[in-house]
Amino acid sequence: MSSKDPAQQTERIRLIERDLGLAVKAVVLAILFWFLYWSSWVVDSPANPNVVLDKVTWMFAQQAMQYVFLLYLAFNFGVAFILLGNRQVAFPLLQWTVFMVALVDGLFLGALVAVTGGIGSALYWLYPVLIVRNCLSFKATGPQVILNLLMLLFYTGGVLLDATIGAMDTIALEDEAAAVAVSPLGGLFVWRLILLIAVAAWSWGLQILFDRQRQRQDEQQELALRRQQLEAAGRLAAEIAHQLKNPLSIINNASYTLQRTLKEGKTITQQIRIIREEVEKSDRLITELMGYAQLAEGRVEKLDVSEEIERAVLQVFPPAVEYDVQIHRNYAPGLPLLLAQRNHLSEIFVNVLQNTREALDGHGNIWIQTSPGENYSIRISIADDGPGIAPENTERIFAPYFTTREKGTGLGLAIVKHNTEMYGGQITVESELGKGVRFILNFPARTLMKLRK
Repeated sequence: MSSKDPAQQTERIRLIERDLGLAVKAVVLAILFWFLYWSSWVVDSPANPNVVLDKVTWMFAQQAMQYVFLLYLAFNFGVAFILLGNRQVAFPLLQWTVFMVALVDGLFLGALVAVTGGIGSALYWLYPVLIVRNCLSFKATGPQVILNLLMLLFYTGGVLLDATIGAMDTIALEDEAAAVAVSPLGGLFVWRLILLIAVAAWSWGLQILFDRQRQRQDEQQELALRRQQLEAAGRLAAEIAHQLKNPLSIINNASYTLQRTLKEGKTITQQIRIIREEVEKSDRLITELMGYAQLAEGRVEKLDVSEEIERAVLQVFPPAVEYDVQIHRNYAPGLPLLLAQRNHLSEIFVNVLQNTREALDGHGNIWIQTSPGENYSIRISIADDGPGIAPENTERIFAPYFTTREKGTGLGLAIVKHNTEMYGGQITVESELGKGVRFILNFPARTLMKLRK
């Protein structure tokens, strides 16, 4: 019963079961109420002409069906309450509710088939409708197959129950010809079962085709949207860089020349040195702000999270430099691919790992773990056994320019948060002084990204 896209499945249930299903169900229940309580469906005009049991027995059957209908009516009122308030209902409960609705509908229809003529009942044609409804309400194959097999079982049970009652009656009357006439095991019964199986297979296959087409369209739209956003950001980046970096470069060169000319003026030289330091700091801030604002050029790709983490590890802990840091990896297999720019994802992992390396001060342990998260997402955990973060700073570490290090700019983790949220993800931090820090990143993924060519 698991779903890889709960939001999409909820919309499907809302359309089929609530917006369309409740209106149709209300009409059907009204017709059944009239049929069971106001018409003489058993006494005057039995639907099955082969039935010859005494009217007392069939009056008992009529009353039993009326009681069953009341239970069925109460069940549907409860279901309507859940469906109308589905925004407040958890998705698993909503999904199981719809599954039970389909199950009860098929069972109740089987009982009606049994008392309205069995193999000759016109209610048979409602079973193809229920099968199509099952395929529309459930995207996963498992629930579809189970429900459609149960629909076949319920219809078969209704036909056999009707035939058994008719056979018992005709045997009591020693009418073998009539007994043969009510037997359901004939060509018509077989062909009707084949038709139900064909409808189920056709509906399932058609749904697969539609879903794949929709997935391709969604992927193309998402790629196009992200490209447009990044192209616009890139143009803005070039303008900012041109307007700010060029004047800073001129100021820096002028101050350098002035410093060489006025070496004998200590006070002037000191002030010029301050100017140069501030210019260099401003230049570094602008460069990092360009990354923070996600203004780098690139293209959207399908990226493997484990591979990108390994790239970041090699960048932060190059083999040529010996760090006394042990990295423990635990990558889950079969994770979906992410639609992102490689440099954006790299900035996330590199900045987190750099922050961790600096916190360890050259020695310690780092644990990197990837795993599937809720609602078909990817969960990445990067933890260390460093000194940790003070509680009052836990919520501030992602704010721009906030830093506890002497030479820090306070933009590394701000870039991480911005990049993560740009792709619909979330980042949280867990820390306790003296027990290290754990960064947890969650990235949403679509079902279509799981398909690899």
